Amino acid sequence: MNGMKLAEPSMEYDAQIQAYRKEFLEYGGSMDGTNSLRQYEKTQDWLDHLEIRRTPELLTPGRTLSRQYLYIREEDEKIVGMFSLRPQFNEYLEKYGGNIGYSVVPGERRKGYATGMLKAALPLCRELGLKRVLITCIKGNEGSKRTILNNGGVYESTVYEPDERIWLERYWINLDR
Repeated sequence: MNGMKLAEPSMEYDAQIQAYRKEFLEYGGSMDGTNSLRQYEKTQDWLDHLEIRRTPELLTPGRTLSRQYLYIREEDEKIVGMFSLRPQFNEYLEKYGGNIGYSVVPGERRKGYATGMLKAALPLCRELGLKRVLITCIKGNEGSKRTILNNGGVYESTVYEPDERIWLERYWINLDR
């Protein structure tokens, strides 16, 4: 993580979070691994949502716990990526979403950030007691596929997600190393 740092979202990063969201909205990307950032115009509203996702007593039925992280380039404090960790599955995550969701802001892709970010996420998964993690990517997304493979991912299967009408490749990463 040379020159990079992980941080939990806070109002300290308000301007950077808004810039990240704006770039995705202008680009039209899916903003995976952001815990619904797309839906929140105000950072504080998103942070309130994240607190619910971190607190078992506040979760609505069918939802799972989630931890959100920012992947920040230290030289300019720019958020280049975000990821969420989900230590448990609901039915949807078990089949389609996996334990980790991530994205890199469109203007910073193809620079190795996704691979570094996923590598930084894996020790956090170990701390949560996970022995292996499931990560999915859209079939044909070669960048995401390479990111997963570069971090030890082993292909399991491809499944069709009917709501989004997409094929997803499922990969497992063993954390017992």
